[in-house]
Amino acid sequence: MALSSHFLLPVLNSPRYSSDTVSKLLLLHSPATISQFPLKSAIYETRHYLTNAPVSEKWRTKVSFFPAFLKKGKDAKTIKEELLEAIAPLDRGAEATPEDQQRVDQIARKLEAVNPTKEPLKSDLLNGKWELIYTTSQSILQTKRPKFLRSITNYQAINTDTLRAQNMESGPFFNQVTADLTPLNSRKVAVKFDTFKIAGFIPIKAPGRARGELEITYLDEELRVSRGDKGNLFILKMVDPSYRVPS
Repeated sequence: MALSSHFLLPVLNSPRYSSDTVSKLLLLHSPATISQFPLKSAIYETRHYLTNAPVSEKWRTKVSFFPAFLKKGKDAKTIKEELLEAIAPLDRGAEATPEDQQRVDQIARKLEAVNPTKEPLKSDLLNGKWELIYTTSQSILQTKRPKFLRSITNYQAINTDTLRAQNMESGPFFNQVTADLTPLNSRKVAVKFDTFKIAGFIPIKAPGRARGELEITYLDEELRVSRGDKGNLFILKMVDPSYRVPS
């Protein structure tokens, strides 16, 4: 019976087995079996090496013969699932302890490292209305207010063609603010707020000091991670890609 590839791989890497033993194990694979094995060329090259190389060189480094298979990292989907699981019980960040914040930040950084959209300001994926599902910004979370006076849901909308943005709160107050965006590079913008709307319809001109910066560090069709100039982390999910920010 041919050896299972799951058994063979550890043998190839283990200094407990002599080159003669490994060669015999490799020979147990018939040509028909080897032809079905995705690593056949590596196996034959390994057998030749073990048979002919000097003994002093055969196991000198203990480096894996198949590092690409043994060191495969997590993909974006897996990291996103980990991130969403970590933030789920945190009430958008309002219930997060410093340890929770540190853990979420570490997972977010892993996700940022596999960002599929390198120039988000040039991507249509950025356009639309996003729901804020986690942040470290205490002013947005309104943690100093009684819970019944905090907004239940927060949204942010961006349109790259008009370079406009809008932040919106749900009840109990339904406040809004719109802003102009100025690109600083392909993923970072300067934000200049222009008009606040109290209860969604009473306009108040924003003061000149109402400015900031926002960097989009991860973007796909369903999730966005951003970081502000004050060090705050924002994680949002897409809810309406057709939404347009008022001009």
